[in-house]
Amino acid sequence: MAQHDHTYAVIMAGGVGSRFWPMSRSGRPKQFLDILDHGRTLIQMTADRLEPMVPADRMYVVTNARYKADILQQLPGIPEDQVLCEPFMRNTAPCLAYAAQRIVQRDPEATMVVAPADHLIADEDGFRDVLSVAVNRASDSHQLLTLGITPTRPDTGYGYIQYEDLPGAEDDRLRQVRTFTEKPDRALAEQFLASGDFCWNAGIFVWSVQTILDRFENQMPDLHALFEERKADLGTSAEEDAILAIYGAAENISIDYGIMEKAPNVGVVLSDCGWSDLGTWGSLYDTLDKEGEAHANSGATLITEGSKGLMVAAEGRKLIVAKGLENFIVVDTPDALLICPRDEEQWVKQLVSRLKAEKGEPLV
Repeated sequence: MAQHDHTYAVIMAGGVGSRFWPMSRSGRPKQFLDILDHGRTLIQMTADRLEPMVPADRMYVVTNARYKADILQQLPGIPEDQVLCEPFMRNTAPCLAYAAQRIVQRDPEATMVVAPADHLIADEDGFRDVLSVAVNRASDSHQLLTLGITPTRPDTGYGYIQYEDLPGAEDDRLRQVRTFTEKPDRALAEQFLASGDFCWNAGIFVWSVQTILDRFENQMPDLHALFEERKADLGTSAEEDAILAIYGAAENISIDYGIMEKAPNVGVVLSDCGWSDLGTWGSLYDTLDKEGEAHANSGATLITEGSKGLMVAAEGRKLIVAKGLENFIVVDTPDALLICPRDEEQWVKQLVSRLKAEKGEPLV
């Protein structure tokens, strides 16, 4: 596949993946794990699917400073100074403002492709084809682009985008965004599917670096001013101190709330590329091939009797035997065992908060 000379990738890799506890921990979250049992971690798979379009020397990773060593070990082709370290979590708007400021120093004509480190794309060729449509559009216009996924069910765990026709679009997958809706209830999600003009918001963005910096200046002037004041320090030995000061004063806010939902002229490229955000054990269950009585297995040696619909995960092919369990999550690690009904998977995030308060950092 042809590479676009002014296209840069930004991989967001700062999350802690708490809903994948106990396998995902704050010290080593899910993006650094082979959660799919494919022999590659999620962040490695993300870089792999982008590299045919964007070489490693034009990839940037934004992550928490504590994960820098993991990034360098798992993605050895990415130069160390392109691993941008956040001192603490401030959500995706500061993260992407930081990346944009670093990239514009290098290439004022750059187009940015922004991807989370922990998503799954089953049809990688189709994904890159859609990405090329977005890159071409963003390079030739002042549109902010996002990827929209054709919905297959009224899922309440995803954000939705309502779209309309984009006059003069050069590709029939390009649409104009009308509205964004964050995680609707079931009834509203069913209405969205029935209407036929909604898609899931994949959280994958494409824009020219100049366009997104203009949007930061216009819509988030306080954040923009923080970076403008210290931009001469970026890319120098003073960068760490500058970022510490910026993040200390920056608002904790997502790019969706800060920019996308209020920006004019936002486009969406419709896609059906087998996308999942792999947000929960249940989403992993939906993704993995099933064995036996509809069991999904990541890394375990599994023996069952009178059991059905299990999501099982372990390390090192550990033997797990289950009798009389139906529709449960069973996750075994050296220091923790999770057994939870699949339909109560959202409880795992609550559990992690409770463990942090009661048991302290080592277990989470």
